[in-house]
Amino acid sequence: MSLKWLLIFVPISVGMAFAHANPTWVFLASCLAIVPLADMLAKATEDLAELLGPSIGGVLSATLGNGPELIVCGFALAKGLTGVVKSAIIGTVLMNVLLLPGLAMFFGGLSRTSQKFNKTTAGMSAALLTLASIGLVVPAILKLSSPAAQNELSLEISTILFSLYLLSLLFTMKTHKQLFTVADHESHDHAANEKRSIWPGLMQLTGIAVVLAVVSEVMTDALDPALESLHFSETFAGIIVLGSLGNVAQLIGAIRFGRADKMDLAMSSTVGAATQASLAMAPLLVFAGQLFGAPMDLLFSSFEVLAITLSVFVVGQLIRDGESNWFEGAMLVGVYGIFALGFYFYVP
Repeated sequence: MSLKWLLIFVPISVGMAFAHANPTWVFLASCLAIVPLADMLAKATEDLAELLGPSIGGVLSATLGNGPELIVCGFALAKGLTGVVKSAIIGTVLMNVLLLPGLAMFFGGLSRTSQKFNKTTAGMSAALLTLASIGLVVPAILKLSSPAAQNELSLEISTILFSLYLLSLLFTMKTHKQLFTVADHESHDHAANEKRSIWPGLMQLTGIAVVLAVVSEVMTDALDPALESLHFSETFAGIIVLGSLGNVAQLIGAIRFGRADKMDLAMSSTVGAATQASLAMAPLLVFAGQLFGAPMDLLFSSFEVLAITLSVFVVGQLIRDGESNWFEGAMLVGVYGIFALGFYFYVP
């Protein structure tokens, strides 16, 4: 399924912004424009990672896995939309923990009794998600249990989370990479790619990122009036709308991997992306907030904290055995739907 036809909305959204068109239509057009750009960025990253080999390529894929969301949220943060950015982090985690692996399990399991994937990788992802959820819920717990506390520890917790992310890359890509290897074709593929230059891939990646940044700025400029016109709360817009924009490529990929019985790829591109969002993207946005003069914290609402905690618990229970079926996928999709409805009617 090609998304390239949606690229027509890139010049449309930019042109509408220059023409000072209705912000709601500008917002909707730019949302449609971001979808193919996010897909192209993901594919360009995968191609470049293949050229660089399994070690450096793996780090690149892990680092840029949430690139579209990071760019969009970066511009939103620079404009002071911290509430939307925080909700987008929650939305990215929920989508990659519940909806995407659920769809992969469901569509992959329809023609099979069960599907298997690497238990070590799944267990590592579940453990990292648990640690990340602790970091995301502690500020809220501290605020509830000690309202007089002045320091909500977001910067300190972000430093710890990002350090754990870097250590997880070292563990999976270097010291214990043999535990996470699915197939041993990398050396042959890398040798075949050594003669190819990485510069075209880097230029393509840079070009896509620049266009994505322009469209992201257009979208965030129109965000506030569009939300008011569409009667969306900041929480719903961040969690469901922005949290979904950069994950369309992963959604299509998760379904494709599931149907092809490549559940290791499906899990690494979904649950792995949720781990990156909570351990890397959230801390980086906290750090960026300090630079932009728009301080962002990790103080989420009670409902957001509950959603993250329950989601991590549910997915951990379902993937720890390294096996899935279509009904487990349906359960994950159903839980995501319940939370989506809750956030639609949620009033902060």
